[in-house]
Amino acid sequence: MRHYKKGRKLGTDASHTKAMKKSLVQALFTNDRIKTIEARAKEIRPDVDRIITWAKRGDLHSRRLAIAALGDKELVREIFEKVQQGMWADRQGGYTRIMKLGTRKGDNASMVIMELVTEPVKKAEKKAEAVKAAPKKVEEAKAEETVEEPKTEEAVEAEAATEEKAE
Repeated sequence: MRHYKKGRKLGTDASHTKAMKKSLVQALFTNDRIKTIEARAKEIRPDVDRIITWAKRGDLHSRRLAIAALGDKELVREIFEKVQQGMWADRQGGYTRIMKLGTRKGDNASMVIMELVTEPVKKAEKKAEAVKAAPKKVEEAKAEETVEEPKTEEAVEAEAATEEKAE
């Protein structure tokens, strides 16, 4: 039984799974995009997010943790530089995107492309406020149309004058 064993086995023993995950994370950071099996992509997503979070922290301890996780000082330096330049500054998480490709011909494994997200975050709050505010504006406009202000004597005289000219 697999008591106290987190994560997917991925068809290998524990040491091979660990090495494979480390290699996939290195490949993702090196190439910004990899093609792999869906289970492997879902398994390395927390590792990638953790390394980027360490890079956002930017201190020496975080750098050493990232080097231990990746095993490549130069790659860690590049990641930390990207973060210092503000690559994921506005993003609170979700640094990866998984796009499904379909199944592999040989063994019917679901294939995906996993990539690092580089676009800035779109603010969803503004859209929600705009949607909520739009119906209120329409209702207020209808309410303004139905409520008529009392006419002044000058307005009544002007209307009477235009009616006489029309006849």
